[in-house]
Amino acid sequence: MQYKYKGLSKDGKKVKGVLVAGSSTEAKQILKSKGIFYQSLVESRSVNILSNLKKRPMSGNLMSAFSKELASYIDSGMTIVTALKLMHNQHKSEKKYASFIEEVKKQVEEGKSLYVALNSQSVYELPEFFLQSINVSGQSGKMGEVLSTMGEFFSSQGEVKKQATNAMIYPTFIFIVAIGMTAFLITFVVPKITQIFEDTGQKLPTITNVVLAMSDFFTHYWMYIIISLILIVALFQFSYSKIYSFRKMIDAILLKMPVIGGIIQNYELGRFSYILALMLDSGVSYAQAVQLASTTFNNSALRDLFDKASAKVIEGNKLSVALYRTKGVKPKKNFMQSLALGEESSSVASILKSISKLYNEENKDRIKILLSLMEPFMMLFIGGIVGTIVLAMLLPIFSMGLGAK
Repeated sequence: MQYKYKGLSKDGKKVKGVLVAGSSTEAKQILKSKGIFYQSLVESRSVNILSNLKKRPMSGNLMSAFSKELASYIDSGMTIVTALKLMHNQHKSEKKYASFIEEVKKQVEEGKSLYVALNSQSVYELPEFFLQSINVSGQSGKMGEVLSTMGEFFSSQGEVKKQATNAMIYPTFIFIVAIGMTAFLITFVVPKITQIFEDTGQKLPTITNVVLAMSDFFTHYWMYIIISLILIVALFQFSYSKIYSFRKMIDAILLKMPVIGGIIQNYELGRFSYILALMLDSGVSYAQAVQLASTTFNNSALRDLFDKASAKVIEGNKLSVALYRTKGVKPKKNFMQSLALGEESSSVASILKSISKLYNEENKDRIKILLSLMEPFMMLFIGGIVGTIVLAMLLPIFSMGLGAK
């Protein structure tokens, strides 16, 4: 963060300027070290807002690479400045990333901590829990260890996203093929066969009339249908991203869905557990760690629950008790029981790490089962659509043949 200050120097001259610090307390210490007696010290919000608008979130893979590389250099005995110089030289071809490292390096060379340098650089937006872990680990001497663990965390998160993306490729392809085949049959094939039925003037089965009506509707109004679908999707996305109550409602519904709801809870609670355990191991206080870990939820319903509970933790309550007493969706029972056990035995970090691993393994098994069921379901879906259309067209033809006999 950046702070504007006004004050007096050692010589009694009036001075003013802007400095970068992690907090107002740190800003006061910086001014004191420079021999400046400040008269006013305020956060420069306008500068912070403009700089934040320019930032873009750093990708998980890049976060992992940065953390692991810096950790390896620190563990080998290098200073942070030397490590950043080496990293900058190795990544000169990656302009944006090199600019990020260069900016951090310059600030560290000026005497600022790695936390302040990462927090005030203007290239990437970094997660708050990552910054706070760096801040605390720098004070406790666990910088290399925490960076290494952070690198593993971001790497595992990247693998989960990659697996989820790859898992959805086949079902999405099958669904697109199904829609394409249906559109082709209804738009081009069915109208040609319809002419035969009109010429004979025979009474058609109900299923044939339904298919013919659908064909006629899609043939005449296909453009309106596509526009309507695009508008519906756009309206949904806008409402989901801008209207918090709508997003919370949709997220709560997703949590209650069979199979999918369990997968979402496992992913969200597993990540929360891992981050909370990591921050506790880094030396972050329990109340602050809970508050920061709660910001990592993507599901709004769970995030709202943990935000309210974390406020009660700051007041001195246990997280398990706060979650139980807070209104809203409830986490899984084994999570609540494990958390309560950890708080009672003062081993929250170790138990949450085990919970995180358990949920990751559960999700892998559930996703495999879901995919194994989805493939035959999609084939049945395509077969059902095509079979219905074919049956609707063949029934009248068979009736014509029988009538002719």
